[in-house]
Amino acid sequence: MGKHCCTQNNSSHNHHHEREDVNLKKEVISVIVVSVLFILGFGFENQLHNTIYSFGEYLVFIPAYLLAGWNVLMSAGKNIVKGKFFDENFLMTVATLGAFAIHKLPEAVAVMLFFKIGELFQELAVNRSRKSIKSLLEIRPDYANLQDEDGIKKVNPEQVNIGDFIVVKPGEKIPLDGEILEGDSQVDTSALTGESVPRMVRKGETVLAGMINQTGVLTLKVTKLFAESSITRILDLVENASSKKAPTQKFMSKFAQYYTPIVVFTSLAVALIPPLLIPNASHGEWVYRALVLLVISCPCGLVISIPLGYFGGVGRAAKKGILVKGATYLDSLLQVKTIVFDKTGTLTKGVFQVTNIVPYNGFTKEELLAFAVGVETYSSHPIAESIRQAYEGEIDDSIIDNYQELAGYGVSAIIDGKRVIAGNDKLLHQENISHDTCNVTGTVVHLAVDNNYAGYILIADQIKEDATFAISRLKELGIEKTVMLTGDNKVIASEIAKNLGLDSYQAELLPEDKVTALENLIYQSKEKEKVAVVGDGINDAPIIARADVGMAMGGLGSDAAIETADIVIMTDAPSKVPEAIEVARKTHNIVWQNIVFALAVKGLFIVLGTFGVASLWEAVFADVGVALVAIFNATRIINN
Repeated sequence: MGKHCCTQNNSSHNHHHEREDVNLKKEVISVIVVSVLFILGFGFENQLHNTIYSFGEYLVFIPAYLLAGWNVLMSAGKNIVKGKFFDENFLMTVATLGAFAIHKLPEAVAVMLFFKIGELFQELAVNRSRKSIKSLLEIRPDYANLQDEDGIKKVNPEQVNIGDFIVVKPGEKIPLDGEILEGDSQVDTSALTGESVPRMVRKGETVLAGMINQTGVLTLKVTKLFAESSITRILDLVENASSKKAPTQKFMSKFAQYYTPIVVFTSLAVALIPPLLIPNASHGEWVYRALVLLVISCPCGLVISIPLGYFGGVGRAAKKGILVKGATYLDSLLQVKTIVFDKTGTLTKGVFQVTNIVPYNGFTKEELLAFAVGVETYSSHPIAESIRQAYEGEIDDSIIDNYQELAGYGVSAIIDGKRVIAGNDKLLHQENISHDTCNVTGTVVHLAVDNNYAGYILIADQIKEDATFAISRLKELGIEKTVMLTGDNKVIASEIAKNLGLDSYQAELLPEDKVTALENLIYQSKEKEKVAVVGDGINDAPIIARADVGMAMGGLGSDAAIETADIVIMTDAPSKVPEAIEVARKTHNIVWQNIVFALAVKGLFIVLGTFGVASLWEAVFADVGVALVAIFNATRIINN
């Protein structure tokens, strides 16, 4: 069932984009035909007007009007049937039919034609903004080289199961997430991460669907189904990004509900009242001024440019390897004053190495490491991985039983009949195990065998290269508080916080302690100020969900963190956090430039139109000009 749905989604994406291209071509042809008719009608207006009953004039301008304005007329009609009278379609329909009524045919066609041209520019701008997002669709793998007893055969990635073996040749896209069993190569991760520098991968490492293999042949063991792979997850995030509207968009929708009726009734008053009060006033002249008012007041520039601005912001972020799940989160980033970071995998590389093995109570180094490997066999934590890498012998799974993860403490298992626990100092205290090694400097894993302290293993982690820059840049951007919450010990947390220039830290926290700490930070923040959380592990999912803005490291982060987050950083780079804030601010500035510019120009021309200074032609150019300037301004987001 899942595979069938996935296939449907894939084909629907392709059909959707094919339909978009066809519609765009139709629009271009339609604009060209209407433009030709309009130029002919305008150039020979007097000759056409002088035909019997002005038949020639109607013969040219009515087809042009219907061809240019059919969508507007249909939308207005459908909305009226639904009881929705006041929108830009209604304004344009009333204004142009009124122009026909007072025999201003060229003006009526011009309103519809220039609106159509504006919509065409909008569509081109949206397509341009969508390019960085469409590039993700283009890296959707088309096939996988499945290896079985009969050799290698090319199959649909959706037909491959977990545990199957696939071969990826140089130049091919990696079709599914998997672990490298044979080979090493350089891979291009730019489609997933935005990072242009190729990455070297070797046996034992995990590679993700959507990466492009560049140099060597890789044999992979598939770890995730296609429907659950990184690339499919990313595509879903991007496809749904435009559905969550920003507060500014919602405000403008609400504004339009009041703005449009006011414009309609003001125009009606301009058409009816002055002829009753002003001596010798011409009804025709004041009806014309009312039509000018309707055309000028049409909120096309705002209707088009605001969502385009936010779409451009989401596209710009995607280009930088930052996936924003909705425009609303761009607005939320503007109010962030406190940013909370997890440590391991977020500020540090999470690539651990065993640096020292210290046995106690008669155990040898070899025995201590063997017990550690046994108890950590099924753990996915980076520390467990570093212990497994340090062990040179074979691991016998048959002697391992009753494995348990103790969240925030460590792990336990029965190994060859002995109960072994491995974890932090708090685990030893909880199990009442006697020891005198509470204050070991560094990341440490304590072990006990049948309630006897066996010693500890010291493990080192490294701070990410851009972490210090990320913190300093956030302070330059006006972030008032940077905080680290970690389950690691206080000595390590203190050292890292000092090196990075963090404002504060809290260490030795369980997942529930992190939530409590975050709740306190949210409580302490001022009204309308938001708290963001950046994390990567499954234990970070609760605080990512609780934060005003949740951000997850998407390259190596856990599925739970990525699914919960509002923003996913595909490069795993902390420096992308200030970049996301910069994109949000640029988007906000351009959107509000458009709003202020559109309202100012329209306000000026409404006054000029009411006093008869502006004609219907000037109204058309003012409206279209505002829309085009707003569109071009909005496209700056994606280009810069």
